[in-house]
Amino acid sequence: MQRDLWTSLLLVWITCVQYSSMAPLNNQSQSLQTASAMIPRNRPSEGQRILSRAKRGWVWNQMFVLEEFSGPDPILVGRLHTDLDMGNKNIKYVLAGEGAGTIFAINERTGDIHAMKRLDREEKAEYTLTAQVIDRDTDKPLEPPSEFIIKVQDINDNPPQFIEGPYKGSVPEMSQVGTSVTRVTATDADDPVYGNSARLVYSILEGQPYFSIDQTTAIIRVALAGMDREMREEYLVVIQAKDMGGHMGGLSGTTTVTVTLTDINDNPPKFSKGSYEFTIPEDLGIGKPGGRVKANDRDIGENAKSAYSIIGGDERDVFEIVTDAQTQEGILRLKKPLDFESKKSYNLTVVATNIRADSITGGPYMDQATVKIIIEDADEPPVFTKSAYLFDVHENAAINTVIGAVAARDQDATHSQVRYFIDRHTDLERQFNINVDDGKITLAKPLDRETDMWHNITVTATEVRNHSQISRAIVAIKVLDINDNAPEFATEYEAFLCENGKPGQVIQTISAVDKDNPSQGHTFHYRLEMLNNPNFTIKNNLNNSISVLAKHDSFRRQKQETYLLPIVVTDDGEPPMSSTNTLTIRVCGCSRDGTVQSCNVEAFVLPIGLSMGALIAILACIILLLGSQTFELHKNEPLIIKDDEDVRENIIRYDDEGGGEEDTEAFDIATLQNPDGINGYLPRKDIKPDLQFMPRQGQHSGPNGVDVDEFINVRLHEADNDPTAPPYDSIQIYGYEGRGSIAGSLSSLETASSDSDQNYDYLREWGPRFRRLGELYSVGENDKET
Repeated sequence: MQRDLWTSLLLVWITCVQYSSMAPLNNQSQSLQTASAMIPRNRPSEGQRILSRAKRGWVWNQMFVLEEFSGPDPILVGRLHTDLDMGNKNIKYVLAGEGAGTIFAINERTGDIHAMKRLDREEKAEYTLTAQVIDRDTDKPLEPPSEFIIKVQDINDNPPQFIEGPYKGSVPEMSQVGTSVTRVTATDADDPVYGNSARLVYSILEGQPYFSIDQTTAIIRVALAGMDREMREEYLVVIQAKDMGGHMGGLSGTTTVTVTLTDINDNPPKFSKGSYEFTIPEDLGIGKPGGRVKANDRDIGENAKSAYSIIGGDERDVFEIVTDAQTQEGILRLKKPLDFESKKSYNLTVVATNIRADSITGGPYMDQATVKIIIEDADEPPVFTKSAYLFDVHENAAINTVIGAVAARDQDATHSQVRYFIDRHTDLERQFNINVDDGKITLAKPLDRETDMWHNITVTATEVRNHSQISRAIVAIKVLDINDNAPEFATEYEAFLCENGKPGQVIQTISAVDKDNPSQGHTFHYRLEMLNNPNFTIKNNLNNSISVLAKHDSFRRQKQETYLLPIVVTDDGEPPMSSTNTLTIRVCGCSRDGTVQSCNVEAFVLPIGLSMGALIAILACIILLLGSQTFELHKNEPLIIKDDEDVRENIIRYDDEGGGEEDTEAFDIATLQNPDGINGYLPRKDIKPDLQFMPRQGQHSGPNGVDVDEFINVRLHEADNDPTAPPYDSIQIYGYEGRGSIAGSLSSLETASSDSDQNYDYLREWGPRFRRLGELYSVGENDKET
């Protein structure tokens, strides 16, 4: 090694000399001369120095090569010399640049450069410095500075290191020899160019004979065939990297590699036992588990998952087997109901098969076992012969008529007797009964098809031995129709007849309806109750409807305003049913094109009744009379005006409800004018009278006066003799008081008696809610006197 170092230094020296010989000439007269510390320095003769100065002026870039060292003493790096140094003691060598004064020091008299600290090539491989000669007395430079380089030469002082370790690798079990596992990498901080300090060689210290490593590429490979994960899953391999090409004296480093064998599907599933036996009750629900089996697999993950199936046995469609994803068990479930009385046991062949097939082993693997299932008898409810029953019954059937019968049977070996009941939640009106012993359903109440065409009831069957065993069946009862309803008008008709109409004109088209529903449909027959009616006749339209026609054109409102036409309608049932319906025909005034304009006789006879102005005058007189009486009662009482409450300064307080003379200007008589009564007579709105009466003609007292007493008596007489008035409440309009509330009126203004004459004691007999109302309306003797 020492010889190689001297050889390297010699090559560097030759290179420096060649480089210096190629340097350009310099007009400077002096130069800096350097020499390596490791090569003997031969000074040129005087003639050689002059020749050299003439050629290049003694200016060159020197390079010093120095090994890394770890000694404590300074080491000579090189020596600088200038032609000015002729033994003159006034010159001084100075050093500047990288590490000058700290790492490197120069002898100012001799020009010797020493390394003062340990040099590490891995920290810094070279240093660039400048040297200069100055006058010792004046510190002025005697020549320009000269640059040189100190290069640190590498030695093997760094061991290999595995920066990324420790390592992990994996390889499938049963892999062939030579299968790559992983690769490791070591690094060496020494110079890879110089010598063998950074040339690494890899080897295995631990992990043989299972694995090997390529000494150059550091690839770890399988070295032993047939490694089984189920026998050993993990291996620890120790790898060494040695520099100097593995020769003696080299440095080394180690790392560990954890190699895991990954699973392949090389093991079949295996049932824990060859046969299983389960006992399940016969009332086990559909889809409920009846037993569990399991096939164990030494593999792991997806390779250990198995699917279960039934491949043999009797009645395989009664059971199914599914896989529990969590426990990898096979769950036997029921697909159809069991019947202990028909079959008491089942034998099945169950197989477990790996889901995943491995390309290496060529699976899949499987195993099978036998399963015996024993059915245990259970007490079951009775079973109806049908799940739903349908019966028919005519709506005129007599009470206790047998509609039909249901039947249920106990399927258990005990064959318990059965009792039948009707679920009264489905027969709230108790229209049907059932015989508890034989299940016959009878009629308890008459049926009406027009009210309910269908009746759906629930019948229960209960074991006598065990009342908790109950079964149910639906019974639908259809009510058959009979002809028990007479036809009637489809709607309440009201016809209008024009006075100027022609004979034969159609007054109204009549159709009928029937609540019955015959299978052949309805056919109605119409006739007039008075066969030879002098005013009207009917015509069959051949579509279950008729048209009412007028016989003449001499109808007048003054003569008769309303006609009542009875019409008999008959169906074709067995037996036929008929009804008489009355058509009301009103005589009206019409325009030339037949449009009805007025059907009220008051509108035709102008002198009858009172005008709107007369009615307003009557009401005004009544109000004045009432106000005058009230004023007389209270004329001796002073008016009380509270100044603190008189915010408008014109408020007058009264103790009575009626107005006095002092507030007559606040009364607006225009409010009594009815905007709806301009056309005259206003009909009653609470009921619709069957007969229309001609209002009596009141006495007209002249244009400037109204006989109030006569007017009131006439109206009272008409109200008392109106057959449609009592017991209904009806407002007789004497003057317009406004449209009022939408709730309507609660008064009895049409009655001839006063409130004081009516006895409300009967309200107390209606219960506690009306007792207080009766007390309010009852009038005692003290109240009457008051």
